[in-house]
Amino acid sequence: MALVKTIYPDSEDQTPIPNSISIFLAGTIEMGKSEDWQTKTVNLIQNKELNTAFTIYNPRRLKWDSTWVQSPKNPAFRYQVEWELEKLEQCNGIFMFLDGATKSPISMLELGLFKDRDLFVCVEDDFWRLGNIQIVCERYDIECRVIPAKAKGQYGEFELAVLDYMLQYKLPF
Repeated sequence: MALVKTIYPDSEDQTPIPNSISIFLAGTIEMGKSEDWQTKTVNLIQNKELNTAFTIYNPRRLKWDSTWVQSPKNPAFRYQVEWELEKLEQCNGIFMFLDGATKSPISMLELGLFKDRDLFVCVEDDFWRLGNIQIVCERYDIECRVIPAKAKGQYGEFELAVLDYMLQYKLPF
């Protein structure tokens, strides 16, 4: 089993594993509209026989408060956004998943902001802005995999493909 530490914005311990590969799980969350693909991805990495340690930054909070006002004046909201930006800037690689049942505007913003990083995008074929995502990825030479929306709930192939991509083409960081 791979050595994996998952760090959430609300994790007490924010220290990464020393000398580990750090991965940020960007993409669809939209609480209630998307399944927790991040946990499935972490479990897959954790259960793979690898001689590499991973620190996974998962922006999906363990305890989300949906009453937060999304304003820079709200300290909790500001912390969440700044935590995500900081970890996106610090990580070795970014895995991004765009669920066709969502709009995911923040994820699309992050795609533009971090287009020059080690980034892998997986998008469902019914995503409302699929063409935009494909053109941006093509223009900036970002690996983009389109998967059928009918595979919803079966992201195992996605996680394996992403992990294999990172291991085969992006190591060493």
